[in-house]
Amino acid sequence: MANITKKVSWSSRGDDSGLAGEGTPLLNGTEIPKPFRQLSGSGSVFRIGRFSTVDLEDDITSEEDPIRGRPKEIPHNEKLLSLKYESLDYDNIENQLFLEEERRMSHMGFRCLEISRWVICGLIGILTGLIACFIDIMVEKLAGCKYQVIKENIEKFTEVGGLSISLILWAVLNCAFVLVGGIMVAYFEPIAAGSGIPQIKCYLNGVKIPRVVRLKTLLVKVLGVICSVAGGLAVGKEGPMIHSGAVVAAGVSQGRSTSLKRDFKMFEYFRRDTEKRDFVSAGAAAGVSAAFGAPVGGVLFSLEEGASFWNQMLTWRIFFASMISTFTLNFFLSIYHGKPGDLSNPGLINFGRFESDSVAYYYYELPLFMGMGAIGGLLGALFNSINYWLTIFRIRYVHRPCLQVMEALLVAAVTATVSFTMIYFSNDCQPLGPEHNEEYPLQLFCADGEYNSMATAFFNTPERSVRSLFHNQPGSYNPLTLGLFTLTYFFLACWTYGLAVSAGVFIPSLLIGAAWGRLCGILLASFTPTSPIWADPGKYALIGAAAQLGGIVRMTLSLTVIMVEATGNVTYGLPIMLVLMTAKIVGDYFQEGLYDIHIKLQSVPFLHWEAPATSHWLTAREVMSSPVTCFNRIEKVGTIVDVLSNTSTNHNGFPVVVQVLDSDEPAKLCGLILRSQLIVLLKHKVFVELARSRLSQRKLQLKDFRDAYPRFPPIQSIHVSQDERECMMDLTEFMNATPYTVPQDTSLPRVFKLFRALGLRHLVVVDDENRVIGLVTRKDLARYHLGKHGLEELQLAQT
Repeated sequence: MANITKKVSWSSRGDDSGLAGEGTPLLNGTEIPKPFRQLSGSGSVFRIGRFSTVDLEDDITSEEDPIRGRPKEIPHNEKLLSLKYESLDYDNIENQLFLEEERRMSHMGFRCLEISRWVICGLIGILTGLIACFIDIMVEKLAGCKYQVIKENIEKFTEVGGLSISLILWAVLNCAFVLVGGIMVAYFEPIAAGSGIPQIKCYLNGVKIPRVVRLKTLLVKVLGVICSVAGGLAVGKEGPMIHSGAVVAAGVSQGRSTSLKRDFKMFEYFRRDTEKRDFVSAGAAAGVSAAFGAPVGGVLFSLEEGASFWNQMLTWRIFFASMISTFTLNFFLSIYHGKPGDLSNPGLINFGRFESDSVAYYYYELPLFMGMGAIGGLLGALFNSINYWLTIFRIRYVHRPCLQVMEALLVAAVTATVSFTMIYFSNDCQPLGPEHNEEYPLQLFCADGEYNSMATAFFNTPERSVRSLFHNQPGSYNPLTLGLFTLTYFFLACWTYGLAVSAGVFIPSLLIGAAWGRLCGILLASFTPTSPIWADPGKYALIGAAAQLGGIVRMTLSLTVIMVEATGNVTYGLPIMLVLMTAKIVGDYFQEGLYDIHIKLQSVPFLHWEAPATSHWLTAREVMSSPVTCFNRIEKVGTIVDVLSNTSTNHNGFPVVVQVLDSDEPAKLCGLILRSQLIVLLKHKVFVELARSRLSQRKLQLKDFRDAYPRFPPIQSIHVSQDERECMMDLTEFMNATPYTVPQDTSLPRVFKLFRALGLRHLVVVDDENRVIGLVTRKDLARYHLGKHGLEELQLAQT
């Protein structure tokens, strides 16, 4: 039996799993993990489950903090699959109430619902664009004030001596911003840490991550990312925009705020997982569009990262939300910059225009670009490997909020110190021409009329640094400057990702790649000084940026379109696509993508597009959970309360069976009912006896279920008297009478395809006579994956 250990999760709060309807571990099956077993197939013996990365023995004695009672070290095993994550119900529950409502609705009613969907997508785009505008203006203001104060201080002490005071000032200002952002994340909403992209990927995949789309999460995310970027960390503000857009979508589409306890009585029809998940897809796309000015890239991001059902109308609505988002950001930024109507700032990151004439490429450069893609894949795999071990260390040792804030402060101070040291010892002085576009040029020890080139990279916001690497004139940087910057920023970005601050990895990746890409361009030009094709290193900076980002995050289709839209030049479509494909192929050989690593480290039951390649010999009978807790169609209330109160199992879906009268035949399947439905029925006391005695009792409607969504009350809050326990409950009207079922001999890939494509939460396994023999859930399918030694089976644990 697997050892069950406490492990830090994305929510970083062990008690959050007790929240009803959010973090409750729900798996209909045996409450103990399945033991390792040998299965035979094709005449060979396959041993599933041969793995052990970290031993978790029963007699582990971790030092306890006598005050707070927390272990100083939390043991971690990524080969466990957590039961704490719940699945979303993407499949509609077609019970009698639902069918009656749908049948009553007229054609005009359905047209009104469709119009409401478009209105919601428009609101999502507008609000996401406004949030992006707010973040951009605040970062520009705060970072501008900070760099101006430091610049004046450095200029003052360069003449009179005492530059150490400037270093201390830089470090203190950085730490002040990061302290505010770190405290908000570590103490108030830990789920807001990082970019939020892994969590949104999981949500679109069908996993409900606790607290991920709360209003409080959005507030901490927005304020936290402003503090992180203004604090000078090696982070970007683009990644968190995807999470912010998803939270906006989840809130707007429901027409109420559960956090503020305000119900606006709008969009009540959309209060279910099916609709909410589609709108979250639109929100994520709007976030990508606002971040990069890439509406098509946003649509493809939502498609690539996990939407189950995809149809033309959904595509149009998501594209509409993306276009509205980038237009809103553009419009309000034009007003802010005093140029109303000048829509030239489509996204938070503006790469600037790459004109075809000045940076054309030739077909014989394509192998060079692919070689740079391979370098990006290798560096990306190195980045991910270092960050993987760093995250393991954080899970084990840096699990208290105070320690997380202290680590963030340490990184802020080190970043300022390294940046100052690199600028101080750099002798790369460039002439300050009339066409220079440096925002805060530092002269330091350079001659009059010159500026320190290293300061252009370090003494700036990352977005401006990327743009300078893309578009500064040839000769603006010497190779040593670029090499040192690449090396130091690589490790700073790797250390920063995973801190308890809101931050993205997109811009640091682009900045690292742009630096070594420009270095490659300079070196190529030095080998062939007479050839004009190597004249502009800016195009190599672009290719290097794409290679590095692709090597770290391993996105292909959407990232290609995002880069093409952000550069405003489709000419680079083919090179960027080849570079990203090469980076992914090379990187995947050594290590997974960064987001996939963090998903796996949190033991999330994530379902990929396809079942493991060697899993055809497994059948539904071997992967299902059994025995299954079933209810009769007319069941005793006391039995239902006892089953729902059983904390050792915490089942979520219950097959409903019917016994043939005057027959000894086993009960047969007639439907499926969810825990959330049963809780609502108990809360409203929908009992057979009460229905008979009170003729005027109001009939339960779908609105009652929608009002309780998504935070259904826990069973402990429902009071059932002893007399009521003896009553009966008729489930006929509320159960899904047509649940999806599979025969017990169905192969695992076929079960996987049905489950993944339809976004199911439960799949009932029946025998030839329609008797329930098991239930397949997300955890049962996610347990099987291809490891180093073939097909492996993960243990299930209450982590």
